[in-house]
Amino acid sequence: MSKNKSDKFSPADLDTPTDLSPEAVEKISAAVNPLIADAFALYLKTKNFHWHISGRHFRDYHLMLDEQGEAIFATIDELAERIRKIGGTTMRSIGHVAKLKTIKDNDETYVPPREMLRELMEDNKKTVVNMRKAHDIADKYNDSATTSILENFIDQAERRTWFLFEASRQEGSNAA
Repeated sequence: MSKNKSDKFSPADLDTPTDLSPEAVEKISAAVNPLIADAFALYLKTKNFHWHISGRHFRDYHLMLDEQGEAIFATIDELAERIRKIGGTTMRSIGHVAKLKTIKDNDETYVPPREMLRELMEDNKKTVVNMRKAHDIADKYNDSATTSILENFIDQAERRTWFLFEASRQEGSNAA
């Protein structure tokens, strides 16, 4: 049921009960919210490259980037809902995402396919590093649910990194 204009809302309306301390909620939220912002940015960049990939491996790259985009997008809701479950607050706007994200945009008209894959590989590696930092913070406050979610997402991001690395290698080369 919605409240009418005369009803007042207060921060207490969002105060989800939790056994975590207010400090834990604040620190964990502060660590996970940039991950959500980065997931939005990485999702959009992955879809951008998915839409604009070209060349002889088009089909394989196009399908791989579509699959990776879906996996990245799926992390957003799970991370945001985790923050809400512990009583924190999360993204409210694109502007908020822009303030917190660490993934750089790529607005170039044309990016060669190998460079696309390498850039996404580096972005996924950066995501793993940031997830590990957030994991350490959640672990410090004994938030096993957040650490468990992050462990799964770290594994997924490492898989994306691996696939992007292998796909971006020069054919006939053992080196990157």
